[in-house]
Amino acid sequence: MSRQMIIGAAQLGPIAREEPRSAVVKRMIALMREAKAMNCDLVAYPELCLTTFFPRWWFDDDQDAIDAWFERAMPSNETAPLFETARELGLFFTFGFAELTEEEGRTRRFNTSIIVNPKGETVLKYRKVHLPGHAEHEPWRTFQHLEKRYFEVGNLGFNVARAGDVNMGMCICNDRRWPETYRVMGLQDVELVLLGYNTPIHNPPAPQHDALSNFHNQLVMQSGAYQNGTFVVGVAKCGVEEGVMQIGQSQIIAPSGETIAMAHTLEDELIVARCDFDLCASYKRTIFNFDAHRRTEAYGLIVERTGAIPPATGGAN
Repeated sequence: MSRQMIIGAAQLGPIAREEPRSAVVKRMIALMREAKAMNCDLVAYPELCLTTFFPRWWFDDDQDAIDAWFERAMPSNETAPLFETARELGLFFTFGFAELTEEEGRTRRFNTSIIVNPKGETVLKYRKVHLPGHAEHEPWRTFQHLEKRYFEVGNLGFNVARAGDVNMGMCICNDRRWPETYRVMGLQDVELVLLGYNTPIHNPPAPQHDALSNFHNQLVMQSGAYQNGTFVVGVAKCGVEEGVMQIGQSQIIAPSGETIAMAHTLEDELIVARCDFDLCASYKRTIFNFDAHRRTEAYGLIVERTGAIPPATGGAN
């Protein structure tokens, strides 16, 4: 029997700094109802999708100002209507938010994403591992990218959960650029990777990359899908947000590496694709049959070394 899901990638346009969460949730619900009208089973939203992308600002040491961007409970009063609508419509959904939690006797803050089933239950939580940007005040930048200041490195790993008869995993934004992200999930037989992003076109430390932003976005998600025989759904918050242009290109990618649906605007937009997860098997059982072809004895440096060290000169071949 074929295992299929109709998936909606619910791209969001810009969110203003003063826009309340309740207004954003209304936008998300509108996209969710559109998805139901198109017979979707699952709706995916972007990273940090309840607010503007606040790490672009330096807040000194005003902890109250920082914590105002974080969610202390999920669902919260503001997000409860989203959960209620998903239960009403019988949909899975996934979205990202800034999480404030008490763990190990202290307050901790993470860039987090969850998958919620049609009963309104969280079936998987992920906390972003590859935090980009910087932690120190760098006012020379056109805008800052302070994820390393406001978030801790995620501590839940790249887990995969069985949900809706599909092996689902998650990552967030910069995680998509790292092949290890997909491979760890691939080693758990992942069939669907759900990820959201807020990606500015301009990269202040390397502006020569700006013209390649859309290319790099698509490249890494397509390669992750193909090399692990999995569908990948990447969802953007995009457009000119508080003066910063962010890329769109929300897309659904097949295990062949082919993009089968892509957004064409920089606004709220739903794209939809029917995903047959039995298609993953032809890649997992042939060219990317890990059990038959992986050579772990040759990969030691991947976990033994973080930074690149060049070879010594004059050594024997």
